[in-house]
Amino acid sequence: MAKLWEGRTDGNIDNVADDFNASIRFDKRLVKHDIEGSIAHATMLGATGIINQADADTLCAALADILREIEEGTLLIDESAEDIHTFIEATLTARVGDIGKKLHTARSRNDQVALDMKLYVREKIDEISAKLSRLDTILCDVALTHKATIVSGYTHLQRAQPITFGHQLMAYAMMFLRDMDRLKDCKKRLNTSPIGACALAGTTYPTDREMEAKALGFDGIALNSIDAVSDRDYLVELLSDLSLIMVHLSRFAEEIILWSSWEFGYVKLSDAYTTGSSIMPQKKNSDMAELTRGKSGRVFGDLMAMLTMLKGLPLAYNKDMQEDKESAFDAIDTVCMCLDVFAPMVATMEVNKDAMLNAAKKGFINATDVADYLTKKGVPFRDAYHTVGQIVAKCLKAGKTLEELSIEEYKAFNAAFEEDIYAVIDLVNCVNKRSSAGGTSVQSVLAQIEYVKAKL
Repeated sequence: MAKLWEGRTDGNIDNVADDFNASIRFDKRLVKHDIEGSIAHATMLGATGIINQADADTLCAALADILREIEEGTLLIDESAEDIHTFIEATLTARVGDIGKKLHTARSRNDQVALDMKLYVREKIDEISAKLSRLDTILCDVALTHKATIVSGYTHLQRAQPITFGHQLMAYAMMFLRDMDRLKDCKKRLNTSPIGACALAGTTYPTDREMEAKALGFDGIALNSIDAVSDRDYLVELLSDLSLIMVHLSRFAEEIILWSSWEFGYVKLSDAYTTGSSIMPQKKNSDMAELTRGKSGRVFGDLMAMLTMLKGLPLAYNKDMQEDKESAFDAIDTVCMCLDVFAPMVATMEVNKDAMLNAAKKGFINATDVADYLTKKGVPFRDAYHTVGQIVAKCLKAGKTLEELSIEEYKAFNAAFEEDIYAVIDLVNCVNKRSSAGGTSVQSVLAQIEYVKAKL
């Protein structure tokens, strides 16, 4: 297939170099966005009189036919073309003759590919946001079911204080809510049209960039033509946002892996989201969670590749920037894949409330409540803290829990202890007393669920 840039050279590039230079293997996924952009461009060319209206109508109709045929599978993309732009223009010219050659008037591949990527990313942001919304809706539903399910809260991977399982899940719901906000911000910043910037300096034709931008759903135009073709900030921002999504998914995956182990036994994953061992018949492995955790590194790598590619580039467009696509495509695909498997995995997991409660009873996670009890009786907190530490040490030596100590044993440490200490250290009471905004009480968890659902 003839090169768009033949003229200064004969276009007879070395076969290996040609393959090295080509991008159609991966940029063919931009076909819809490329054609949408070309239809908007042809419409603008006709409306401004840069080409006659009949030619513009011919171009738009032929481009629509090409897109329909590609989507139906009756027209196959020729991967011998240098890129998707070359394939579309060559196919168009083969169908409508010299009129097809007018499409590239007042346009460069530089602003064309910048446009295609923005259209693609904008669409994918909406898709990923919808997947995050689905996951958050599931988290709200599971949290509602387990708004009062007692489980140990951890710091330093040591049992710390009693919380509810619903409260733990809503922590992740808040993370994913922020992820959606970040994607929304990214979409807002990218939503300026680069088309009409041409190679880097604009054009001598009387184009209407605002018309073209409006037709494509942009908020306005990029106001500097050099920046328009060389800006990939939005891809760095997107990959940063996707990396944070993967951080959150990976942390959640790690906890699910722990919770589903024999040692914890807090949750049981559906067979649909686990695998077995080729040699150990008793195994049920949380492979989907593990793969999610592992794939986070892949997305982080895509971000670093993008930053490294951009860091030393002089203005304006450079061929290095062709490398933006594979990193962006890979990160987007990976996040979508992880969200697609993660949401139903969470929705179908079985929660073992008894295992959670029994583990919570053994970790002295109500010790802070004993210290607070003494403080409210007039004992300075630091003294109360020291006393409770001694009580816990006694329990450990005696093989008892705080609930199993007699009142006489309590009084031996401090005469301020009364029979009401047992109500204070009841785990259900410990949880529901923490009714401060954002706390772990049932009412607080319900308020968190209501907040997230309203945001969604």
